[in-house]
Amino acid sequence: MFLNVYQGKRVLVTGNTGFKGSWLTMWLLDLGAIVAGYSIDVPSEPSNFKVLGLEKRIKQYWGDIRDRSTFEHAVDEFKPDVVFHMAAQALVRHSYADPVRTFEVNALGTMNVLETIRNRPWISATVIITSDKCYRNVEWQWGYRENDALGGEDPYSGSKGCAELICYSYIHSYFKLNPKLSKIATARAGNVIGGGDWAQDRIVPDCVRAWSKGGAVIIRNPKSTRPWQHVLEPLSGYLWLGSQLISGNNKANGSSYNFGPDASINHSVERLISHIGKYWPAARWGLDDNVSKLNPEATLLKLSCDKALAELCWQATLQFKETARYTSEWYKSYYESKSADMYSLTLDQINGYCSAAKDREVVWSLA
Repeated sequence: MFLNVYQGKRVLVTGNTGFKGSWLTMWLLDLGAIVAGYSIDVPSEPSNFKVLGLEKRIKQYWGDIRDRSTFEHAVDEFKPDVVFHMAAQALVRHSYADPVRTFEVNALGTMNVLETIRNRPWISATVIITSDKCYRNVEWQWGYRENDALGGEDPYSGSKGCAELICYSYIHSYFKLNPKLSKIATARAGNVIGGGDWAQDRIVPDCVRAWSKGGAVIIRNPKSTRPWQHVLEPLSGYLWLGSQLISGNNKANGSSYNFGPDASINHSVERLISHIGKYWPAARWGLDDNVSKLNPEATLLKLSCDKALAELCWQATLQFKETARYTSEWYKSYYESKSADMYSLTLDQINGYCSAAKDREVVWSLA
């Protein structure tokens, strides 16, 4: 699958100790890649990175993405063929508390990655991952397209809009003008769920932390709707996009893509919790009557993934109920069985997802 382009390739993943980064690392290893990671720290305790024992399986570099010289040293030592940039301050509520760090990490950190890659022509492909929140959200009913206005009202959304604008400038000032430089594209996805996420102020981690102890979870915005998707869905998009860049898809080079479920498949926070809660006998939740109006989040968000379908033949694989099942089964194994082999279980979920994609004749799984 993925045109078999990752076999034997040297792949660097920034932000690899995070939730999505650790899953991407796992999948790349399974595809036969030689993987290195670059991260400032392990962002949570527990963490998927530690649970899966990934530091023993890859070359790990520790450093701040805002420190370009340290990042350049890691790139020069590892000499990657492919780069996936995922390092970020990824939480909306944290961006209100520390907007300066959010803009520095998400915008200037992305600039550091681009500047480093610009001066290293041996890198053949780069995928910059931003967020669905890079769009200026006006709460409309249809999905945001890649050419819609960028920039949100909260610092996190604004920082991701900035990252996209920086990418656009670098692509058109340097990368598109010099065919010897890395092929490059940006990817936008969000509201990803799945096993191994323990970040604060995310609905699924909050639920499993509470339910594993027999407690109740408090919900801030039960009616907010999002295009919930399992973590493997956008990762399949990132990997497929990378393979297209490596294989010379000129349409993909310099472009941006949304990766998510169909725009019609949006579900409320309340419905998500109801589906996840079916797997937890002690599942209970209540409403937060004191949600701060000073730190608002968008209540409605949809993406149009028509461009990814038209230009990359990419589409999501799992149904919403399958996403809930994959997620719940991972966490239940972790919390209910001290002897559970989470590396093998995670690999089984990756392989199960790939088998489902093949059964449904999803293009990337057949290539």
